[in-house]
Amino acid sequence: RIGSSVEFDWCSVSCVKTLRGMGHEAIVINCNPETVSTDFDESDRLYFEELSQETVLDIAELEQPSGVVVSVGGQTPNNLAMGLHNNGVKILGTSVEAIDKCENRFKFSKLCDSLRIDQPEWSEFTTVDEAFFFCKRSGFPALVRPSYVLSGAAMRVVSSNEELERFLRTAAVVSRDYPVVISKYISGAKEVELDAVGQNGELLNYAIAEHVENAGVHSGDASLLLPAQKLFVETHRRVKAIGQKICRALKISGPFNVQFMCKDNEVMVIECNLRASRSLPFISKTYNVNFIEIATRVMLGVPQRPACIQPMDMERIAAKVPVFSFSRLKNSDPRLGVEMQSTGEVACFGVNQYEAFLKAMIAAGFKLPTKNILISIGPSQQKLEFVQYAQMLADMGYTLYATKNTAETLKAQGVDSCTTVYKPFVRREPNVITMLKTGKLDLVINVPDSMD
Repeated sequence: RIGSSVEFDWCSVSCVKTLRGMGHEAIVINCNPETVSTDFDESDRLYFEELSQETVLDIAELEQPSGVVVSVGGQTPNNLAMGLHNNGVKILGTSVEAIDKCENRFKFSKLCDSLRIDQPEWSEFTTVDEAFFFCKRSGFPALVRPSYVLSGAAMRVVSSNEELERFLRTAAVVSRDYPVVISKYISGAKEVELDAVGQNGELLNYAIAEHVENAGVHSGDASLLLPAQKLFVETHRRVKAIGQKICRALKISGPFNVQFMCKDNEVMVIECNLRASRSLPFISKTYNVNFIEIATRVMLGVPQRPACIQPMDMERIAAKVPVFSFSRLKNSDPRLGVEMQSTGEVACFGVNQYEAFLKAMIAAGFKLPTKNILISIGPSQQKLEFVQYAQMLADMGYTLYATKNTAETLKAQGVDSCTTVYKPFVRREPNVITMLKTGKLDLVINVPDSMD
């Protein structure tokens, strides 16, 4: 692997600057040459090495540090916390036992049950038969989640017994060392994130961001709006209250991130990470409050007061959208899911959520259509939901094309100006493939039938 990515690089540099500003020597271990944290003048000493337990223990033996920060470099250093602790290395901030309680899916689900925090119905399994039994009882779709995973790797939403069996046979996720948790996947739910800093179990500062996409897309691939724009006041209150409950139960001192599924004022926890998340740089810059600086001081035991953040007084909305490299990678599949695919991100301000989101999309390389738009939507309910937007596009002067069933629905609902085209596997003209090859389409709006 290439080392720390850009979001965690910002977190690492902010942590190092805070440490040096407080008079401490700061040592960085990172092997990504594309990062600022590997610049020679950013730290007192740099070890350009991969993040493995053996390497870190060797460096710790040589340097004899007074403590190690594992919560600002993403999932990889967080995974090393238990091994380093067992070998006598002092981990700064939240306890290693608390980190294990969050990373081990079974322990975290048990913790939520004990705190009476809602979560989707779940079960752990170490055999394939147990997974089948759960899905038979609670129904599909279901989310399969191994413990201690990187960027959602080896997670999958499955919609049938065949998909479940194929996934479990091909991905080496069934392990007796760390149980795999399977949970009921809630369709059509909104995903919300709480990023916060805890101080001895008390919530010091927090921010609540909402995803533009529904739950089921990895948070690194999702578009975020800050402050959240479409949350009920009650949902906002519950998200904060659950964050405080988890913070107290785990006695958190440092950064943490909780992900929620929200539907009709129901709030359910998906997972909690006791580390800085990918959203933290975006949140810090939007609110002009460096969450990592506060967290670093907390981890060193310096008492902190909450920074003043007033989301209601903000004159601008911020949107963060992902950047993908599909066009540079031959035969890559551009579908998004619970495993992360993006290679960067762009953030923009706007006077409202629409302006901010559109600015960010254009900055990420999206080209606004000038004439022709193709619409192909699988699920019947979503076809009907899209009718009003299809009419808006027609009113704006765009020429609409649609695949057979989508076109029938649109015409039945009064959008008469759309032309039927055939899908690639139907060998008739006008065909989608021909139109794409000849450059006749400026934009394709495609919603597949299933998540796989």
